[in-house]
Amino acid sequence: MTTQTHMETVARRADFPGMLTPQGEPWHYLDTAATAQKPQAVIDAMSRALGPDYATVHRGVYSRSADMTLAYEAARRRVAQFLGGREEEIVFTRGATEAINLVAQTWGLANLKAGDRVLLSVLEHHSNIVPWQMLRDRTGIEIDVCPLTGDGRIDLDAAERTLTPSHKLVALAHVSNVLGSVLDVRRAAELAHGVGALLLIDGCQAAPRTPVDVSALQCDFYVFSAHKLYGPTGIGALWARTEILDAMPPWQGGGAMIDRVTFEKTTWAAAPQRFEAGTPAITEAVALAAAIEYVDAVGLEAINAHETDLVRQLRAELGRINSIRLFGPEESAGIVSFALDGIHPHDLGTILDEENVAIRAGHHCAQPLMDHLGVPATARASFGLYSDENDIAALLRGIERTQRIFG
Repeated sequence: MTTQTHMETVARRADFPGMLTPQGEPWHYLDTAATAQKPQAVIDAMSRALGPDYATVHRGVYSRSADMTLAYEAARRRVAQFLGGREEEIVFTRGATEAINLVAQTWGLANLKAGDRVLLSVLEHHSNIVPWQMLRDRTGIEIDVCPLTGDGRIDLDAAERTLTPSHKLVALAHVSNVLGSVLDVRRAAELAHGVGALLLIDGCQAAPRTPVDVSALQCDFYVFSAHKLYGPTGIGALWARTEILDAMPPWQGGGAMIDRVTFEKTTWAAAPQRFEAGTPAITEAVALAAAIEYVDAVGLEAINAHETDLVRQLRAELGRINSIRLFGPEESAGIVSFALDGIHPHDLGTILDEENVAIRAGHHCAQPLMDHLGVPATARASFGLYSDENDIAALLRGIERTQRIFG
């Protein structure tokens, strides 16, 4: 990292009030893949939306409600721009998990039947496994699992051999939350469409660290969560092509998603409102838009280059320690998972916490991948735009201390 880039990182880090301990010391936060810290701009946007700007949306005829409605729908447009889609293709959800469940319970129930097949991969997050299993139990569909290459990427050559006209959906992670491996989404789309299947992409780990253009990727569904994108919890988005959304039935019933209600019959609003029952996450949407503005100001290309450089540095340092096993490809997106011989990741995480270093320790909601790797859990360090070499140095000191403690 150049001196100028380091100075920029230090300046950006100052935007994040959560990067200090209660004692005012630097907190070496290496768990961004779980949830990102929030810049002051996002905190301020949410505070304003909860305070002087607050009102409901879509219903009030008074001026503040109208203003908040404009802000809420502007957030939808901002998300659409961020993904390269159109605003009528954006459904606000509570997060990527709810977005995948929405697709499974609406598009899936309407379009899949016994004998149809869905293709997943070994490295999927539970949120991209369990909804399809629940749908399988209701409909009799079958689930196939694509293996990984030796370095932990989704094996698209194997996928090509597996896919048949019986496959109606392929659902894959853009970036693995454990290995940091990056999917060739364009090729996955070509393979899926080649047999008449649709492609759903879990973009939780990709959206915060690499530019996304759903038109160029040629996927059919794309989901992400705001809290991993330096935004608030409780909101995320589903993007789907207009013709797909228009044909999907609603999932939840209530206010805002209707056209006309009588006791005899209810008709539905057009998409995306059809899928947003009840009072929406108003303040969260405004804060999500602020997070996107912040990330765009930094630049996703710059974020990706910065995190990739830190991954290279950390993997090189960990590779010099004989007792450490590294997982995933050499080139990964902001995430490094590893195991320390004879030391459970939870023990490592506990000792690192004493050193003001925060990592993730566990199965990362990817138990089938843990089974594939032959470990019950891994230690995971994940970077954000505020991370720097000092975090790597603190992690290495903590690992050395842990090894001394365990002899």
